[in-house]
Formats: sequence, structure tokens, C-alpha cells
Amino acid sequence: MLRLIMTIVTASTLLLALPVSAGDLLPGSKAPDFALSDQNGKTHTLQDYRDQWVALYFYPKDDTPGCTTEACEFRDDIFEFRRKDCAILGVSLDSAESHKAFAEKHGLPFPLLADTDGAAADAYGVKVSRFGFAMAKRQTFLIDPDGNIARHYTDVDPDSHSREVLADLDELQSQ
Repeated sequence: MLRLIMTIVTASTLLLALPVSAGDLLPGSKAPDFALSDQNGKTHTLQDYRDQWVALYFYPKDDTPGCTTEACEFRDDIFEFRRKDCAILGVSLDSAESHKAFAEKHGLPFPLLADTDGAAADAYGVKVSRFGFAMAKRQTFLIDPDGNIARHYTDVDPDSHSREVLADLDELQSQ
């Protein structure tokens, strides 16, 4: 019994000593900055959005069913986000050209950022490799006007996610 207790204590101590990875970005922590080009060639940084809310949503691939649904839901709710002073930024590892075609096809009125080297996805802990191809996991970070993570969504339903973010934004802005 003593051996079991010592093993648990030792393992717990080692776990606490491990560095926090990018995938462990918690509410209240500083959101990593980035410099990424959008579908029109404009470079965006998180600092550009200082003093406003940001819904930074990562998605796997342009013009795929779930990603299209999610993007179109954000598109349909754009005026509510703007009314709440919240920018929407979509990010995937696709090229700016792919983003341009995707945005034009679906009338997306917000920047789609090309993270072609996966650096931003790495910084946010959402980069994965599937079948030899790198992509971003479908996750969203709601970032407050001070640049801190207010919410991190890991279990995203493309059909209802935009409304979920808006509801949380209402709650956070009323505090």
C-alpha cells in the first residue's frame, strides 16, 4: 500500500513539473500572437484586434461539408458578432488562393487566414497530422479585448457553434 501511495505521489509531482503545452491554453491565459495573410493578401495579427473581441476559429479544410457549414453559420450571424464588437477570423492550413475561392463561393464576409506552415495552429495546440497531411483541428478560441483567452471550444458542432459563441459572448460581456 505504501508503495502505491509513493508511486502516485511521485507521478503527480512529475506531472506538475511538465511544461504547459500550447494545447493547454486555458481561459485567462494570453492568446499567442500571429501574422497571417487572408484571402485578399492582407496580413492580420492578433494585435490588430486589440480592444475588441475575437472569435478565432480553426478548421480542417476549405470547402468540405463541416467546414462549409461552420463558416456559413458564422457568415449568417456576422451582424450579431459585429454588434457585439467581435471579429471573426477563420484559420486553416489552406493557401490564401484556396481561401479566396472558398470565401467567394460562399459569400464569407470575414478574413480566412492562411496558416500554410502551421505555426499558428502549433501555437494554439490544434495542429494534427492525418494520413500524412497536416491540418488544424476544429477548435475555437474566444479572445477578449485584452488579448486573453476567454473561452476555448474543443468539441465543436458546426451546425450550432456560431450561436454557442454568441451566447457565451453575451454572458461574458454582461459580467
